[in-house]
Amino acid sequence: MAAGTVEKVPAVSRLVDEKVVVLDFGSQYAQLIARRVREQNVFCEIVRHDITADRLREINPKGIILSGGPSSVYEKGAPKCDAGLFQLGIPVLGICYGMQLACESLGGKVESAPAREYGRAQIRVTNAASELFAGVPGEIEVWMSHGDQVARVAGDFQPLAATGTCPIAAVRHSTLPFYGLQFHPEVTHTPLGKQILGNFLKRICGCRGTWKIEDFAKETIERLREKIGDKRVICGLSGGVDSSVVAALLSRAIGEQLSCILVDNGLLRKNEEAAVVREFSGHFKTDLHVVKAEDRFLDRLAGITDPQEKRRRIGHMFIDCFGDEAAKIKDAVFLAQGTLYPDVIESGAAADGPAATIKLHHNVGGLPEDLQFQLVEPLRDLFKDEVRALGLELGLPEEIVWRHPFPGPGLAVRCLGEITRPRLEKLRDADAIVVGEIKAAGLYRETSQAFAVLLPVQSVGVMGDARTYEEAIAVRCVNTEDFMTADWSRLPFDLLARISTRIINEVKGVNRVVYDISSKPPATIEWE
Repeated sequence: MAAGTVEKVPAVSRLVDEKVVVLDFGSQYAQLIARRVREQNVFCEIVRHDITADRLREINPKGIILSGGPSSVYEKGAPKCDAGLFQLGIPVLGICYGMQLACESLGGKVESAPAREYGRAQIRVTNAASELFAGVPGEIEVWMSHGDQVARVAGDFQPLAATGTCPIAAVRHSTLPFYGLQFHPEVTHTPLGKQILGNFLKRICGCRGTWKIEDFAKETIERLREKIGDKRVICGLSGGVDSSVVAALLSRAIGEQLSCILVDNGLLRKNEEAAVVREFSGHFKTDLHVVKAEDRFLDRLAGITDPQEKRRRIGHMFIDCFGDEAAKIKDAVFLAQGTLYPDVIESGAAADGPAATIKLHHNVGGLPEDLQFQLVEPLRDLFKDEVRALGLELGLPEEIVWRHPFPGPGLAVRCLGEITRPRLEKLRDADAIVVGEIKAAGLYRETSQAFAVLLPVQSVGVMGDARTYEEAIAVRCVNTEDFMTADWSRLPFDLLARISTRIINEVKGVNRVVYDISSKPPATIEWE
């Protein structure tokens, strides 16, 4: 096998007896649709919007969902689906753009709406006998996001629901197993969306809900043993949940055949190296190699302030350090990575996945050609919440499983401006205070990501009747479901006051603390 070839060990799609596919038309909610389906114990994959009907017949899903999208179906070049999929006899649910596309393909007309709907709306269920709305009240709140709508449908369609400005807010075909929703059932702003999706999956598609993470764990371990045999596997550890779960899964599958490498690049959080060594040397009895590379990384970063150049240098140096250590493990054949399903989707690396590459992830495209390993990516079909559930199933401590995400380049993207040892120490100490206080307040699990940022600005302050001119710390804390969008966390004022007081009193060289109240978008979660 060629170097860098990805071995799907195993692919989840081979471990399930029923699944649903989502055709992605560019919706920001496509991943959310898949997650909502999996939450009902039905495995779901995202595929290209132009996948052929023949390929869908081969995949043989229990149901097909057409996602929303930013285009208008009547525009030149708007994404279309293979109209043959409606003739496969497989139930299809169109959401927003997906509904409009299907209705047009089956003889209807889509036009720009006289009154656009963005946000919450009330719909009236006009056909209570429909299985799609079984058990749903006659009037419900939903989330709309559309400027176009279905103006008319062919005679074979039956309207199911309406709003004051959208007479066809839901529809079904009388002879084909097609259903359409103009609103978004996958978002939390549609309170009964889960029930409506459940009706489609269970009542219409006939899904039994057999997708269980514990079954995945058992079957994946068996497949890993079968694939790896008596060969050695190298796994890169970062202290994050993804690499930790991969290591735990492999440790359970192949035991002493696993070797882990932790590269201490000098950009880790406070006491992070010691914590990783303690967990994986004690809990799993893993062959752990720690590469002390702080000097090498900081020398390469000296004087560099551009964020992208920081990332580039860190990425290259990591590969060098990891490769040097991996070369010392002479009998290694496989390299394990914590690639997740969103990474695969956004990198365009899935076989039937979306064609466009949104961004290049280090786990799915950043390895050099001369790394002579076969890649093992046992999490590449899982979402983050499923990885956490798998970690708990494998017996990982909750402290690891529920740890907030940490960027690949480490503190380099939170230390704005020049990176030096003294500035990194300030940032580590401030970050430890932020996270420690949030944990003490019992809010760590209630937030998605919390950290400190060291700003490259100085401001005037007064300490002990003396004028100071020192650096500032920004505290960033967000809540999110998918990290594609996020809102700032409304932490209690007294908690923010404790964080600020402790940082200013305990972190030498800092005299000001600010709280970041921007959402994503337009801001990003990280500052660089």
